[in-house]
Amino acid sequence: MLAASNNETPDLQEIEAFLYRETDLLDAGNLHAWRDLFTEDGTYWLPVSPDQDDPLGHISIIYEDKMMMAIRAENFGHRLAASMQYAVRSSHVLANTRLLESSADGSEIVVKSNFQTVIYYRIQSVYAGTCTHKLRREGSDWRIVQKRVDLINCDADHKSIVIYI
Repeated sequence: MLAASNNETPDLQEIEAFLYRETDLLDAGNLHAWRDLFTEDGTYWLPVSPDQDDPLGHISIIYEDKMMMAIRAENFGHRLAASMQYAVRSSHVLANTRLLESSADGSEIVVKSNFQTVIYYRIQSVYAGTCTHKLRREGSDWRIVQKRVDLINCDADHKSIVIYI
């Protein structure tokens, strides 16, 4: 965990703009550019239970590092992929973004936000919950170290989740 600090408070509007850029890339289906928002050691995690605190010692709905994200992006966008037989459209809405933690110099932070995502892939599916982003400043921009998506119904039966939430 990062130590809370008031030495260098990150600009919440700048952080929200970064998170909105992330959702724009997902809504556009640009998984390559979305994956590039992650650090080299970055991970994307959808836990299978609300109290899950370890992605490696338990099953998860999704747990991917940057290499697995690259494979998914290549497979998803391939012209022969089953996912390309029908249009995939999504709309992400973020709200209530709040800073939870910050390193002493403000270069690493943890932010949490509420979300609702509607995905249309032959049928319409609605997902809702919270996103917790651990972000690291690299140069003049932020990068995602870990994105944890906690669905409010994470322990329910789910059909295939065809795109990132």
